[in-house]
Amino acid sequence: MLFTSYSLQKLTLKNRIVMSPMCMYSCLDETGRVTDWHKIHYPTRAVGQVGLIIVEASAVTPQGRISPYDLGIWSDDQVPGLRELTGLVHGQGSHIGIQLAHAGRKAVLDGPIIAPSAIPFDDKSKTPEAMTAQQIAETVEAFKAAAARAKEADFDVVEIHAAHGYLINEFLSPLSNRREDEYGGDRDGRYRFLREIIDSVKTVWDGPLLVRISAHDYHPDGLTPEDYVYYARLMKAQGVDLIDVSSGAVVGGPPKVYPGYQVPFAEQIRRSADVPTGAVGLITQAEQAEEILQNGRADLIFLGRELLRDPFWARTAAKQLRAELTPPKQYTRGW
Repeated sequence: MLFTSYSLQKLTLKNRIVMSPMCMYSCLDETGRVTDWHKIHYPTRAVGQVGLIIVEASAVTPQGRISPYDLGIWSDDQVPGLRELTGLVHGQGSHIGIQLAHAGRKAVLDGPIIAPSAIPFDDKSKTPEAMTAQQIAETVEAFKAAAARAKEADFDVVEIHAAHGYLINEFLSPLSNRREDEYGGDRDGRYRFLREIIDSVKTVWDGPLLVRISAHDYHPDGLTPEDYVYYARLMKAQGVDLIDVSSGAVVGGPPKVYPGYQVPFAEQIRRSADVPTGAVGLITQAEQAEEILQNGRADLIFLGRELLRDPFWARTAAKQLRAELTPPKQYTRGW
C-alpha cells in the first residue's frame, strides 16, 4: 500500500510517503525568503520519489517566527521565491504543501511575543503578552492572507500548524490557555481560535487542507487523545481533509519515545472520528510503514528525520517491499 496512490480532494499523490515539515532555520536574514538551501533541499526529496513534500513551518507574521531565520509567508515579497520552489518540486514529479505557523510563546525573538495567556513556556523563556481580541482577529486574518499567498505560489496543499506547543496548540490546551473570554474556558472555547482560522483559510483556499495536532500533552492536567477525537470531529465538519497526528511539546519534558510511538493516536483518531490521518514519529522501516497502512491505522506515512538521513528512502523501501518504483530516468543505471 505504501506505493499506491492516495487522493486528497482532486489531488492524487503517487504514493503515501510524505515529508514532514521540519524547520530548517536557513533564511539568510530576517526577510523570511527562500534561499538556495531550500531550492536544493526540497527538490532532492522529489527526485527521491517522495509523494508529498510539506515545507517547514512558515510564519504568518514576523512576530510568529520561532527564530529570526525562519521561512515566512507574511509578505507578498516572499511569494516569488516560494513559487520558484514549488516549480522545482513539480518539475521532478512530486506534490508540495506548506505549513502555516505562528510560534506564540515559543518564539525566540527580540521584542514582545504573544500567547493566549501571559504564561511562559518554561522558567528560561520570555513571558508573552496575553493576546487582545484585536490581536486574535489580526492573527486569524494573517493565516487567511498566508493561505492566499500559498495559492498564488502554486502550492498543492496547505497544512495549519496546531501542534508542538505553538500558538494554536497554546489556545487548545488548558495548560497554556487560562483565558476567561470566549477563547478560553471549556474545550469549545479553546477551539474557537482554530475554528476561526480554518473557516477563514477556507474562504481563500479550496485545495486540500491538513491540520497538524499534538494529540497528547503528556501531563495529568493536559489534553489526551480522547480530547482530540472530539476536536477531530469538529475539524472534519469544517472541511479539513486529513489530520497529521503528532504529540507533545506544549509544556517541557519529552515523552518516552520508541518506534511508532505516536501511531496509536493516529489510529484512534482515524477510527473514532472517521477522518483520514497521517502517522508520524520514529517511522523508519518500510515494513513498519506498510503495517500501519495495511491495518488501517493511518492513511499517509509522514517521515521526518529519516528523510534527512536518506533522501532516497522511497527506493530503499520499494526494494524491501518488492514494489515497483520508476526511477528518474537519469538514475536508471544506478537504481
